[in-house]
Amino acid sequence: MVRFNVLEHELVPEHHILSKEEEERVLKELGIDKSQLPKILITDPCIQILQKKYGKIEEGTVIKIIRKSPTAGVSIAYRVVVHPYSGIIFEYGEGEDEGTG
Repeated sequence: MVRFNVLEHELVPEHHILSKEEEERVLKELGIDKSQLPKILITDPCIQILQKKYGKIEEGTVIKIIRKSPTAGVSIAYRVVVHPYSGIIFEYGEGEDEGTG
């Protein structure tokens, strides 16, 4: 099987790990908390490459995604890293019974 760095593919947008300071600034500017960000799985190929390059990425880390488009210019999105089944926590909230949702 041929392996390659998916982040080097022309159709994959740039992915950057935010520092805690950057993360706090962005969340404050957007007026939201982490639970309101879209999710990106820790198993996502882009996250896997970032882990190989920078070391372990913890759940809750915020990723900045920069998309470039000839028609839209540049758009920036943020996603929070989650494990495959942890999104349920955000869906039901803490302390609530998941079976009654």
